[in-house]
Amino acid sequence: MDCGEIYNIINSAKNILIISHINPDGDTLGSMCGVYSVIKDNFKKKCDMLALSKIPAVYEFMPFISEIKHIEDIDLSREYDLVINVDVAALDRICDAKILFEKAKNSINFDHHKTNNNYGKINFVNPDLSSTGENLYYIFKNIGFRISLETAICLYTAILTDTGSFRYDNTKPSTFLAAAELTEKGVNPAEIYRNVYESDGKTLIMFQAHCINKAEFLDNDKIAFTRVYQKDMEKFGANEECMEGLTEKLRTIVTTRIAFVAKEMKSGATKISMRSKKADAAEICAKFGGGGHKYAAGCTIKAPVDTAVKKVLEEIQKYEV
Repeated sequence: MDCGEIYNIINSAKNILIISHINPDGDTLGSMCGVYSVIKDNFKKKCDMLALSKIPAVYEFMPFISEIKHIEDIDLSREYDLVINVDVAALDRICDAKILFEKAKNSINFDHHKTNNNYGKINFVNPDLSSTGENLYYIFKNIGFRISLETAICLYTAILTDTGSFRYDNTKPSTFLAAAELTEKGVNPAEIYRNVYESDGKTLIMFQAHCINKAEFLDNDKIAFTRVYQKDMEKFGANEECMEGLTEKLRTIVTTRIAFVAKEMKSGATKISMRSKKADAAEICAKFGGGGHKYAAGCTIKAPVDTAVKKVLEEIQKYEV
């Protein structure tokens, strides 16, 4: 579909819902608020925004973040004219909100994950771009939408976070061009960086130090991983936000080629967050029903932590890390 057709779809919709994925990060939140802002500015319409879990406090600076609703605030029996998913690689990533997406008169799937199977009625998925935020920027630009400073802040945050502050392999010339043009609209890169990366609380720092201290290493330190149990979370009073960036810290070790964190969930299942420098993390996680990017992926394994770790290690051994 041509980008220009998005205008007619949004223009004809009387009620619109934008949904981010569970355990929201900067890309899904920045993309959601960016779409909200563009629709507000260009169509004079107010959309509903939905997050499936707690929003990390570091993103409270972002425009319109306070407008986001949670699942208990949304009528699941409602039929929207248009539902837009942002940065949602698979429909199960929106949990109970899946019903809203499926029964909407129209649905748009904005994403950049290579594992996305184009599940929407309308799909704009570009795995060649760094982030959904970058994808949206070029779509908005091509359509000719007005991009306000508020929109620019949201999209810049999305790009910044999904590139690890422009450090990851998904950072390309198009990424810097988008960031530069957003900066020209008034974005302050230093201020956004401070908000996102220099606002950690004491609990997060102490909790992550504990998790890293009990990390395990295999294959001449090429494989690094740590197990996080509910008792660890309780000991430090840690929440999901405290998990942010933990896997990346293990990957930064010079000898590490692949790193993962195995976190015990309250349900008894294990959530895996994986980062690599060479092996395809998305392909490994896909074996357990997950997915993501080549060097950053995740999955959930319905097994206790120790069993899940064993399964993941067995799968990793099949790859050249």
